[in-house]
Amino acid sequence: MLEQVIFFTILMAFLITVILSPIFIPFLRRLKFGQSIREEGPKSHQKKSGTPTMGGIMILLSIVATTFIMTGKFSEPTIKTYLLLFVTLGFGLLGFLDDFIKVVMKRNLGLTSKQKLLGQIIISAVFYFVLKTNEFSTDLHIPLTDYSLDLGWLYAFFIIFWLVGFSNAVNLTDGLDGLVSGTAAIAFGAFAVLAWNQSQFEVAIFSVAVVGAVLGFLVFNAHPAKVFMGDTGSLALGGAIAAVAILTKLEILLIIIGGVFVIETLSVILQVISFKTTGKRIFKMSPLHHHYELSGWSEWRVVVTFWTVGLLLAVLGIYLEVWL
Repeated sequence: MLEQVIFFTILMAFLITVILSPIFIPFLRRLKFGQSIREEGPKSHQKKSGTPTMGGIMILLSIVATTFIMTGKFSEPTIKTYLLLFVTLGFGLLGFLDDFIKVVMKRNLGLTSKQKLLGQIIISAVFYFVLKTNEFSTDLHIPLTDYSLDLGWLYAFFIIFWLVGFSNAVNLTDGLDGLVSGTAAIAFGAFAVLAWNQSQFEVAIFSVAVVGAVLGFLVFNAHPAKVFMGDTGSLALGGAIAAVAILTKLEILLIIIGGVFVIETLSVILQVISFKTTGKRIFKMSPLHHHYELSGWSEWRVVVTFWTVGLLLAVLGIYLEVWL
């Protein structure tokens, strides 16, 4: 029974996104919700200017509808279901505001960094407060060991850091056609397996709903992209993957399964530190995917390579948790 629920969850989320996209993309184009390309980015990206963005709305609609429908087929939605949807929609709304300011108000940088950070912290704090009121464990499991570290009240700061950090990490990764769609599908697929292994079926259903939704989006987001997810999608997916890791108590394992997002973020941090301290850049451009573009790799080659790395890291994460 559960196997069928999982299969039909992926299929439903995929079909909802695929059906919505041909309706929604022309609508976005008529509203002139086109992507503005930053001048400091790779010159080859200038031709993408005007491509409809905010396609993350389709992903969110698919995730919410599929999660509620398919969770109801198996059991009633639990507090974990509502928490996952709260984080996803909360970060998605923040991303929507950012996108709206960029494409409608023509402010290319969107929300200020302080505004965005404040919104992320508020959403993360509410998430922690609900966990605390439901007596959620503050233990942090150390992979490859039987040891857990009880963070106590410090767990609140950890949750805020994790949700904010990974929402921004996925956002940074969203720079090439299909890059985040593919890597997110892989990462959520891995956590679906791990949630299933823990008998956290509501978390597994949510995770595969995300897999189906982003794969449906990938049909239109693969190179050459007909639509971008925008911050609406990338911030939502980043917050959601961190929330899934927290609810399954596999927070540290997310560093491995979401390794592509971590590497992309580290490349930006290292680039900034190097330039400010030595005046020299480590990479031709950061995040890392732009470095390979400027090194002569085609966009498709970069994306497929990163997908492959993401898949290997996801398999490694499952292996470390399930078989070791």
